[in-house]
Amino acid sequence: MDYHWNIDFGMTLRRLRKERNLSQEELAERSCLDRSYISLIERNIKQPGFISILALASGLGMRASEFMIEIEKDPEFLQINGYWSFTK
Repeated sequence: MDYHWNIDFGMTLRRLRKERNLSQEELAERSCLDRSYISLIERNIKQPGFISILALASGLGMRASEFMIEIEKDPEFLQINGYWSFTK
């Protein structure tokens, strides 16, 4: 079976960025990533790789594990083939 995974990093990234009163430009500078890439992630057009997750977490002043916990707080964070998968 071929699964399509869509993890909503974008919504969480935007929320955490705004909670810290950071613009996309400021987060880009802090994380050494391009502002347009952050915009693509926030709009769920791109999914960040492991190194980008580390960089974004650092730019937000948190550990990558803390960033992942924030994503997992939403019980509907993972969608597989159009169906929501709930995790505990």
